[in-house]
Amino acid sequence: MGGRIEELVETKEMDSRSLSSSNRTNLPYKVGVPPKEKWWNEFNNRLKETFFADDPLRSFKDQSKSRKFVLGLQAVFPIFEWGRRYNLAKFKGDLIAGLTIASLCIPQDIGYARLANLAPQYGLYSSFVPPLIYAFMGSSRDIAIGPVAVVSLLLGTLLQNEIDPVQNAFEYRRLAFTATFFAGITQATLGILRLGFLIDFLSHAAVVGFMAGAAITIALQQLKGFLGIKKFTKNTDIVSVMNSVFSSAHHGWNWQTILIGATFLVFLLFAKYIGKKNKKFFWIPAIAPLISVVLSTFFVYITHAEEKGVQIVKHIEKGINPISVNEIFFTGDYLMKGVRIGIVAGMVALTEAVAIGRTFASMKDYNIDGNKEMVALGAMNVAGSMTSCYVATGSFSRSAVNYMAGCETAVSNIIMSIVVFLTLQFITPLFEYTPNAILASIIISAVLGLIDIDAAILIWKIDKFDFVACMGAFFGVVFASVEIGLLIAVSISFAKLLLQVTRPRTALLGKIPRTHVYRNIQQYPEASKVPGVLIIRVDSAIYFSNSNYIRERILRWLTDEEEQLKAANLPQIQYLIVEMSPVTDIDTSGIHALEELHRSLQKRSVELVLANPGPVVMDKLYTSKFANSIGEDKIFLTVADAIQTCSPKFADEV
Repeated sequence: MGGRIEELVETKEMDSRSLSSSNRTNLPYKVGVPPKEKWWNEFNNRLKETFFADDPLRSFKDQSKSRKFVLGLQAVFPIFEWGRRYNLAKFKGDLIAGLTIASLCIPQDIGYARLANLAPQYGLYSSFVPPLIYAFMGSSRDIAIGPVAVVSLLLGTLLQNEIDPVQNAFEYRRLAFTATFFAGITQATLGILRLGFLIDFLSHAAVVGFMAGAAITIALQQLKGFLGIKKFTKNTDIVSVMNSVFSSAHHGWNWQTILIGATFLVFLLFAKYIGKKNKKFFWIPAIAPLISVVLSTFFVYITHAEEKGVQIVKHIEKGINPISVNEIFFTGDYLMKGVRIGIVAGMVALTEAVAIGRTFASMKDYNIDGNKEMVALGAMNVAGSMTSCYVATGSFSRSAVNYMAGCETAVSNIIMSIVVFLTLQFITPLFEYTPNAILASIIISAVLGLIDIDAAILIWKIDKFDFVACMGAFFGVVFASVEIGLLIAVSISFAKLLLQVTRPRTALLGKIPRTHVYRNIQQYPEASKVPGVLIIRVDSAIYFSNSNYIRERILRWLTDEEEQLKAANLPQIQYLIVEMSPVTDIDTSGIHALEELHRSLQKRSVELVLANPGPVVMDKLYTSKFANSIGEDKIFLTVADAIQTCSPKFADEV
């Protein structure tokens, strides 16, 4: 490559210190300057693109008042739109799916309520009212609503830090309803104000790590019921839990409980294995938890195993949800605690639900409105908090079963709610002898699916910083607490974002042989540098947060290149071309950085040339007079055009 550069330098016939006006005029195009727009129009357009990019009111245009009313009703309650096309064939699919997820949710709900340190019936309450509300307001056809393990654990952990759930059960329950109310308010507010993009700040890698850590924490918490331990630590970190487990090994473990738990855990895992091996048998892992509850309850009842130390559920309140609006803290010391816990739980629940909804929507090739989803989730949790429910959201395991069972619409949630209603009205006394060990086994088998090792391996291969975020969230949950893990996940996600914004990539470009294309010389080693010209691409918008770094990085590129040329006794750089096609925007700090770069280059007798600035950038270059400062003849449509003027002999080489 060095010999080629020397050959090209020797054949160079023009003085490369000045741009040739003839070459400039021969260029086919000149960089256009967009027409100046009034600032308020520009502001309104940016605001609209940020919050109303999907133009939610477009269907209301040129419609009669009656039609607008109908469209507005359908926008708030999508069931009125798809309900008109509902038929018996769809109901058959929804009926089977609803009955299937009901058989899965009933035993899970009883166990998840224990994770939240609430009585078992509150888990069932949360699978009755919220799914009904969502069926009318939600836009997903496949998502199954109810309590989930991660949110139950998070809520239980945060609540017990404020109130002891055993010593002060009534106040604890009130705080749970308060947190649920404000979780719903948070979710609905994000949807109404169209701020759903905020949940995207929690990266996929951080979510993978957080979910895996939460799954292990939840499984460890179930050792209390699985082993029959009566005195158990309230901490959730692995060190405290394992210390509590082994310290009670000689006197706290109950072998009958372990036998029941281990037997049915093997059965549940085997059922899940069958379901994975053959998708036609999806119903086997779906009904396995209910079968386990029925068999284990019958076994305990006929053997009176509770008299031998096997802990049982005992009493479950009969009847549908009692009104709880008068129990919510709207004043007092616990109000702000409920707000804080509700915001955290609501955001986590929202992240899970939206991710699940998008996943199944893409599988069936339909779209869901993220903001409508948030409003629906918020409304159902606000209503739930007033009817003795705690935070509900989309359950991945139940949604997967719902999808595989052939659900057609959200009517499957209504079917599930009806089954839960019948259970609350007539069947709850039958759960009195259900052993806690079986609930522990059901939860352990359910949360193991949250550990996605393949995703973690893929994250490691793709992005090492993402893997750090993943592992940070994972170890934070496992070795500290759920809230610490969540904080670490959010912090690392923000740290990555800040790092990418403040330290954007820059690349040195060279010419691809026999073309007029200029690409990164690291990606294309065959690309050759242009004699006397340094071409640098900036791969980011230029803002106050990165402008100084970009200026210094460009100067470092120039210094390194000049040192190499000096060592090889080759002519020094005379032109520095900044390729600006990836620069989507620039602010006043960015303009100032370019001005400083221009002055620094002048001291080195190097001319600054810009290539392909976008319309926003071009407008600001002219408004700031920077375009006049460097000269309009130093701004080109492409790098090839710039080279044709700066180094025409090289541009003609093929």
